[in-house]
Amino acid sequence: MSTRYPFTAVVGMDDLRLALLLNAVSPAVGGVLVRGEKGTAKSTAVRALAELLPAVPVVAGCRFSCDPASPDPGCPDGPHEAGPGAERPARMVELPVGASEDRLVGSLDIERALAEGVKAFEPGLLADAHRGILYVDEVNLLHDHLIDLLLDAAAMGFSNVEREGVSVRHAARFLLVGTMNPEEGELRPQLLDRFGLTVEVAASRDPEQRVEVVRRRLAFEDDPAAFAARWADEEAELRGRIVAARALLPQVTLGDAVLLQIAATCAAFEVDGMRADIVMARTATALAAWAGRTGVTSEDVRQAALLALPHRRRRSPFDAPGLDEDKLDETLEQFKGEDPDPDPDPEPDGPDDGGPGDGGPGDGGPGGGGPDGGGIPPQGDGPVPEDVPAPEEAPVPEPAPQRAGAGERAAVKAAEPFRTKVLSVPGLGEGAAGRRSRARTEHGRTTGSTRPRGALTKLHLAATVQAAAPHQKARGRTGRGLVVRRDDLRQATREGREGNLVLFAVDASGSMAARQRMSAVKGAVLSLLLDAYQRRDKVGLVTFRGRDAEVALPPTSSVDAAAARLEQLPTGGRTPLSAGLLKAHDVLRVERLRDPSRRPLLVVVTDGRATGGRAAGDPVALAARAARLHAAEGTASVVVDCETGPVRLGLAGRLALELGGTAVTLDELRADAIAGLVRDVQTGHAGHASRRAA
Repeated sequence: MSTRYPFTAVVGMDDLRLALLLNAVSPAVGGVLVRGEKGTAKSTAVRALAELLPAVPVVAGCRFSCDPASPDPGCPDGPHEAGPGAERPARMVELPVGASEDRLVGSLDIERALAEGVKAFEPGLLADAHRGILYVDEVNLLHDHLIDLLLDAAAMGFSNVEREGVSVRHAARFLLVGTMNPEEGELRPQLLDRFGLTVEVAASRDPEQRVEVVRRRLAFEDDPAAFAARWADEEAELRGRIVAARALLPQVTLGDAVLLQIAATCAAFEVDGMRADIVMARTATALAAWAGRTGVTSEDVRQAALLALPHRRRRSPFDAPGLDEDKLDETLEQFKGEDPDPDPDPEPDGPDDGGPGDGGPGDGGPGGGGPDGGGIPPQGDGPVPEDVPAPEEAPVPEPAPQRAGAGERAAVKAAEPFRTKVLSVPGLGEGAAGRRSRARTEHGRTTGSTRPRGALTKLHLAATVQAAAPHQKARGRTGRGLVVRRDDLRQATREGREGNLVLFAVDASGSMAARQRMSAVKGAVLSLLLDAYQRRDKVGLVTFRGRDAEVALPPTSSVDAAAARLEQLPTGGRTPLSAGLLKAHDVLRVERLRDPSRRPLLVVVTDGRATGGRAAGDPVALAARAARLHAAEGTASVVVDCETGPVRLGLAGRLALELGGTAVTLDELRADAIAGLVRDVQTGHAGHASRRAA
């Protein structure tokens, strides 16, 4: 077994370590979502936590890790009699991004279930993680239906496996930890809410801390066993503190004054539902137990709010997570009651001795818990001095504003976004699950059946019975049971929705700046970006102005990154329309090689004027030729016509004809005005094909 990096050797990241430890003390807190830039040791810290968890008593031979003191009466391997069992280390199970539903929840042998009437169940990762840690790296890239199954199990404490009327249920209680890089896309708000706590991590900007990180990492890679041995005492000390906090947790009480502060805080920050109140109460209780106290203080409530509320305050993907700490302090002060005795000297002989960086008395780090001593574990005798402040959370990097050159105007603020009607790609795709265009998917309405390729995942019962029925006499059937062979099984084919690649080609030339048109254009694009976020699309952004075009944002799942690029976009110069279309063609060509199953939708935002560029020749003819490249490859397209005023040239409409798509004005883009837009997109493609045939 490979040696893991010690938890106590992790430098900095006070909030992350505290959040993980609180969940180790009280799994009812609901897990941790760790958000941060790449290379910040998110996965290292999570994997190191598993070594700190106490051993788990289990029923010998039970695949579902039943507790011998109170075995699950519904365990598929049961029933078990209460009695002494065996101990095993706490598990950390990793869920890969590309895992199947059967790998997560387990699978049933459908053939044996039909022919023999037995429940031959193969446990999945949820069963393996029971009473341990389930870790999902890049949780924002996990398919939505897997996230739903995962979070349902985490909330209910058990997993149901249903296959055509045959069901198995088993316990699934685990500490859920997810990590993600926001640059690669966000989780849906309702899924964010299912994680108990969230932590933002960023690399320290302090040179001495960065040096220590490198020094420790190199030492670990040179000799993992020797490095782990150096931190063995600190690890054992922290493990003992977790055990002590778990034992103390049932004795911690929440006073009425503290509950009022929790409720007032959640109401002041206008969080949806009641889950935030419950999570804050559990977190504050775990903080008190971690500090060795039986009473919850206002400082516990404050720390709980900083961990439990930021991700619940987002109203759109363009909102940055965070919490106004001044408002938080004002709310806590306004509803402050009589705190219980904070017991300033808990466990004088225990590990919480206020060592360097341990969050004890006098430690002002963000996870220190103030005077209550409820902070993070010590970091050993590394060379980081005590007076080095905890690293501040670096904000998510935003693109530097583009300077407006000669003939250009500075970036203008976008108008308010609005709800748009869906733009979909015609036909039936086979891309990643989403909510935009029709596609063959694993989930959705059943439309037919086929012979399975490999393992059977979705049985079409009627088709299977129909295939087996003619052979019953030849197979010697004598009883009531159906004699089913492997060749009789039929896989259900289902139709659902897929996510697409929505590529925006935005005209940022001087004509777009007339009459503050660009503000309305940016508002329309933001509206479409919000729609793409809700429909689980990838997005990309190409802009063109002056003499050339550029890829402002390569295709990504992060719509907020696209919104940030758009916000900084200046206008001015000529209109190299052909360059913009050719650049979009190059982007789509590369993406077809990377992800051939994801179908693209090109959205060109322009007034249709073509007035120049680097290429020689008639700009209008060059733009038409570039548009026909997209049409020849069957790329679905929509032209958002930004032309305004009493006199209109209709150039955007002509461009849409060359693209084989449709044109829609800014006013028609609103949801209540374009009910037939999807039909128009499809009609435009059909009409274009007939014209080419003629």
